[in-house]
Amino acid sequence: MKQLREFDIAFVGLKPGVHTFQYEINDSFFENYGQQDFSNCKATVKLQFDKKSNFFMLKFEIGGTVTVTCDRCGQPFEMQLWDDFDQVVKLVENPGEMNDTGDPDVKYISQTDSHVNVADWIYEFINLSIPMQRIHPDNSEGKSGCDPKVIEMLEKMRQQANDASNPIWKDLEKFRDN
Repeated sequence: MKQLREFDIAFVGLKPGVHTFQYEINDSFFENYGQQDFSNCKATVKLQFDKKSNFFMLKFEIGGTVTVTCDRCGQPFEMQLWDDFDQVVKLVENPGEMNDTGDPDVKYISQTDSHVNVADWIYEFINLSIPMQRIHPDNSEGKSGCDPKVIEMLEKMRQQANDASNPIWKDLEKFRDN
């Protein structure tokens, strides 16, 4: 995987305090990470980099849109991204041992490092901004934004499932009241 140099932050030259970085993320960013389950990414990432003496506090604000496939009707739709994440980076002598502590919100880097690359965090946080369940939002009338033909077919299938009594369960019905 090639290093994404534009996501390197040279913290050695920064004065203590808050510094703001802005990134525009599109589909080409994700080429380094393999196939994604979304497309047409138009994300903005605002990073507030708060430099302290031996650690940094990073706040990632994710916004924008991605195109995902609806879990209900199978049609693509544009989903809004909005979330924020915090990450702490600590400068230590032996980061290899410290990173095994299991705290995902704290990353340890060597005191001799001069750069920190935020590309992997941006990738992770954009993916975490996309919900697991992806369903069309309701339209202005309060109805589902899903394909009406698919919704109609699903409703017919639900009615058929309710109407058809399975003989396998017939004898178990007598235990329901006990």
